[in-house]
Amino acid sequence: MVKSEPSLEFPPVQSFRPVILCGGSGTRLWPLSRAGFPKQFLCLTSNQTLFQEALERLLTMGNALAPIIVCNEEHRFLVQGQLDELATQSPQLAPLIHKAQLLLEPEGRNTAPALTLAALAT
Repeated sequence: MVKSEPSLEFPPVQSFRPVILCGGSGTRLWPLSRAGFPKQFLCLTSNQTLFQEALERLLTMGNALAPIIVCNEEHRFLVQGQLDELATQSPQLAPLIHKAQLLLEPEGRNTAPALTLAALAT
């Protein structure tokens, strides 16, 4: 008797709301990243930042709604600038990017509080 492999197919998703957590203190890739400019805002593997690459991957998956982006209050202008830049570079994603909801943490408190904030915002 031959056992069949379990199916890895999932039912189609009607839509999903991506959540991007882009907090961080900028200590792991020092001196490239710093407290005011953490690694997610650096161009490491392409001409886009890690934040922009993640956002583009999510929004091109299909069925994505406008994203929720959780970041530290001191990085809000970096995030907005990079959102605007990506909207210019990828006009097909601009409508979703312009509808992104930006949630600001007054102080970084790790992943669980950031996810809770995003869940309460939906």
